[in-house]
Amino acid sequence: MSHIWDELDAYRGKLFTGQWPTIAQLFLIAVEKYPTNRCFTCFTPNRQTLTYIETYQRILRVSGYLQERGLKPGDRVVLNGKNSPAWAIAYLAVQFAGGVIVPLDNHMHPDRVMALSAFSEASFLFADADVLEHLDGNDPWIKQVKNSMVCLLGTPPEGVPSWESLSPNKTYPPVPRTEDDLAAILYTSGTTGNEKGVMLTHRNIISDVYQAADGIFLRVTEKDVLYALLPLHHSYCCTAVLLETIKHGAECVFGQGIVVSKMINDLKRGHVTVFMGIPLLYNKVLSGMMKEVRKKGIFAYGFVRLCMTIGGTLKLITGKNPFRPLFNKLLLSKIGLDHNHYCICGAGPLAPHVFKQYQQLGLDFIQGYGLTETSPIVTLNPVSHFKITSVGRVLPLDQVIIGEPNEHGIGEIRVKGPNVTQGYYKDEEHTKELFDQDGYLRTGDLGYMDSESYVYLKGRAKNLIVTEGGKNVYPEEIEDMFQLYPEIQQILIRGYQEKKDVPSESIEAVIFPSPELKNPARIDAIIREVNAKLSGYKKISKVTILDKPMEMTTTQKIKRNLVS
Repeated sequence: MSHIWDELDAYRGKLFTGQWPTIAQLFLIAVEKYPTNRCFTCFTPNRQTLTYIETYQRILRVSGYLQERGLKPGDRVVLNGKNSPAWAIAYLAVQFAGGVIVPLDNHMHPDRVMALSAFSEASFLFADADVLEHLDGNDPWIKQVKNSMVCLLGTPPEGVPSWESLSPNKTYPPVPRTEDDLAAILYTSGTTGNEKGVMLTHRNIISDVYQAADGIFLRVTEKDVLYALLPLHHSYCCTAVLLETIKHGAECVFGQGIVVSKMINDLKRGHVTVFMGIPLLYNKVLSGMMKEVRKKGIFAYGFVRLCMTIGGTLKLITGKNPFRPLFNKLLLSKIGLDHNHYCICGAGPLAPHVFKQYQQLGLDFIQGYGLTETSPIVTLNPVSHFKITSVGRVLPLDQVIIGEPNEHGIGEIRVKGPNVTQGYYKDEEHTKELFDQDGYLRTGDLGYMDSESYVYLKGRAKNLIVTEGGKNVYPEEIEDMFQLYPEIQQILIRGYQEKKDVPSESIEAVIFPSPELKNPARIDAIIREVNAKLSGYKKISKVTILDKPMEMTTTQKIKRNLVS
C-alpha cells in the first residue's frame, strides 16, 4: 500500500538522510518544488504576501544572525508572539540554525515567561514589543540575554533590534541536524496543573505531519490556502496548519486572534480553503448562521433545514451535497467559507449534532484527537468514511490500545508511534508516569475503539464522576449537550458530595451565562431540557451561577482545577 511519505524517496540522500527530514529540510523540499508559490500572507490591513523563495531568503538572514551571535546546535530559543509571518520565520530560522524552539503563550504572564525561559536555559528570545516591554529588567535571565533579544511585531524597545533589521556579515548554510535531534520544547497549558515541557524531536513532528496528510484523511494540494487562526505556540495549529502548509507548498494566511469580524475578513480576502478551529468557535459560527436564517421567517428556516437534511443524507450516500451552491450563496459566503474544502476541529470533541449540521451544509468536516505529547495528532475522521460520534481513525503508523477496559470496553487511551514524545524536559518523575510498562503513552483520556480502529472519546480519567449506584458519569458528555445554547458562555460539569455520610457524587453544573441571557429563568429551562435527555443517574441536581468567567487555556478549555 502506498503512502504520501513515499514521495520522500526522491529527496532521501539528496536533501536529507534517514527516514524523516528535519523541519528545516521539509522547508527546503518545499522551496525546491514550489519556489514561486505564495507561502505566508497576512492582512494588516493591506495584503502582504511572501513566496517560498522570498520566505527562504528571510529565514537564512535570521538564521545567519543567530549563528553569527553564537547560537550552538541544541541551544534553546524562546519564541513569544502573536501569529504572523514574522513568528513563522523566526520559528523556521531557529531550526535552520540548529536550535531548539521554545514557543510560549503570547498571553502568559511576564513572570511565567521569564521563569520558563530560565528553566529552559534559553540563550535567545524572539518576542513582540508588548511582551518585551513588560519583562523585568532586573530578572537574572533577562540580564543574561538582554543582548540576545529580537522584536517580532511592534516598535522595538530601545536597544532591541527588529527581526527585519538583522543583517549577518555573511550567508550561513543550514546547520546539520537529524530526525532524532530535539526540535522543540512545548509547555502544556494544562487544565489541571503546572506546565510541563514536552520534548519533541524532528521525527515526532514530521512523522505526524505526513501521517495526517495521508490521502485517506486530508487531501491538500499546493493550490490550497490554510488559515492560522489559533495560537501557533500550540502544537495543534503549528503542526496541522503551519507545517502542513509547508509540506504541501500551499499558502498560510495568519489570523489576528479569535475575533469573529477579523476572522471573516481574513477568510473572505484570503479565499481560505482549509479552516481549523475549536468547538467553541464552530458552535458560535453555526449558531450565528442559524440565527440569521430564523430572521428570514419560519418558512425560509424550514426550507433551509429541509435542504440540510436531504443534502446531508445524499452526502452520506453519494459523497456529494447538491445543495452546497445554495448554501454558499445563502450562508457560507457571508462568513467566508464558500471557498472551503475542509473544516478541521480539534483541542476537544465537537458535539455530534454540531458536526452533523456542518456536514449537512455541504462542508467536509474533519474531527481529530491528540495531545501535545503526540505532536499532537493521533486520530482523524476521514471525509470518505467519517463516523459522526467518533474522534477519528488511528493514524497509520500509530498503535492505540485501550488500557484496563471496563465491562463496556471503556478504558484509558494509550499510544505508541513515531510521533510520541520522549518525555518531559528535566522532569524524570512525570516522564516515568507518562508511560506504562509496555512503553505506551498514557493519555489520561478515557474512551473505546471499534473494529475499524476508530476512537470514541468519553472524557478525562481525572474528571470521572462515580454516582451512588456505582455508575460512571463522564462530565464532557454532558457539557457537549450545552454547545448550542447561546445563553450559556461556559459550563463545567463536576461531581459533588450531596450526602456527607455517602462516599458518592451527584452532578453539579457550574455556569457562566453569556450576554445573550436576558431572563435568568432561562437557565432553569435549559437544565430541564438537557436533563430530559439524560439517564436518571446523569441528571444535574445542582446549579451554580458564576458572576465572572472561568479561567481558560489558549485552546479555550476550562482550567478545572482553578474552579472553586
